[in-house]
Amino acid sequence: MNYILFDGPVRNALLPFTFTRPVADILIGIMTIRQKWEARLGSTITTITEDYLSEKFPMVELEENVMINAAYLPNDTLAEMVSDLTTNQAIFKGDDVIAFFTTENQEEVDFDTYEIIQYEGDALTVEHTWDIFAKNDAAIREDFNFLTEDRKSQPIPKSVNVIAPENVFIEEGAKLEFVTLNASTGPIYIGKNAEIMEGTVIRGPFALCENGQVKLNAKIYGATTVGFGSRIGGEVKNSVLFANSNKGHDGFLGDSVLGEWCNIGADSNNSNLKNNYEEVKLWSYETEGFAKTGLQFCGLMMGDHSKCGINTMFNTGTVVGVSANIFGSGFPRNFVPSFSWGGAAGFSTYVTKKAFETARLVMGRRNIDFDATEQAILEHIFEETKKWRKD
Repeated sequence: MNYILFDGPVRNALLPFTFTRPVADILIGIMTIRQKWEARLGSTITTITEDYLSEKFPMVELEENVMINAAYLPNDTLAEMVSDLTTNQAIFKGDDVIAFFTTENQEEVDFDTYEIIQYEGDALTVEHTWDIFAKNDAAIREDFNFLTEDRKSQPIPKSVNVIAPENVFIEEGAKLEFVTLNASTGPIYIGKNAEIMEGTVIRGPFALCENGQVKLNAKIYGATTVGFGSRIGGEVKNSVLFANSNKGHDGFLGDSVLGEWCNIGADSNNSNLKNNYEEVKLWSYETEGFAKTGLQFCGLMMGDHSKCGINTMFNTGTVVGVSANIFGSGFPRNFVPSFSWGGAAGFSTYVTKKAFETARLVMGRRNIDFDATEQAILEHIFEETKKWRKD
């Protein structure tokens, strides 16, 4: 069967992260949503997303297809139900469509003609940006159980101080010596060829993905995920870093999400709790205002290719768009539009020529080309987000 993940109605609520990727390619737990479904269904899965993203993320459509709502994370029961779908069947949870069988010639789907199968179980969903860190604990546990079932971990080095070693899994090629792992509070997963440097203390749940790195003497609280090739240091709590981002120095990052190709300067910090302990509000791209999160703890949401200089301070509930460059003293405002250059003293437009030069250098360090496809995506985002820049 051919499976296709679709963005669904949550796409705009997940900006700025979905400016540069389909919903399916959001990282939560140990794997992206796409990787979770592929692993469960044993099949390569494509996506249907915004037109300007379709060259990088193409859809493969066959005569018969199963469409899956990318906001839903799979579990054993849900994956089995999806794999069993046949003609004119759809899976719903309440009024939400989770998946449905369709054919190539169906331009519109009339669910009144479908057999509706109600899914009654629990399901993790990603419907808001803050869900990525708020639900990361549950997602790490689910992925850990799935990935390690009937598998044997690499041996834990003798120099490692470990609590609850049965909840630690180390993949081939990982390096760690003279660190402390406390997996009594949740599982700890250390990916292939990842490295944890000496003096680090980690409390689970924690996931260090392939080629990731934890720097010397870091203090890591769960539930934290470090994506492919990303690096962290200092103090990190309940945060998710997508692939190839760096928070490599001292400073605090808490209850936050960083996209790809981000860099946090040395001794930078974010607030994750308001001084009056009130509920945190976050900028909403849907309403173009600040929306209630229902959370007391909420930090920094930073889109792809954004960076900050040393000693940057982020207020509670700050949203930074794509390809912003932030520096200087004081707190920048808690919504920084894409392609902004500056800080608390004010912002100007970060012109695409300079932004692309930086992206080309940064990606080149990881032997990845900043090609015409990547440039076209960022050019589209630059135009789409122009209305939020002041100059």
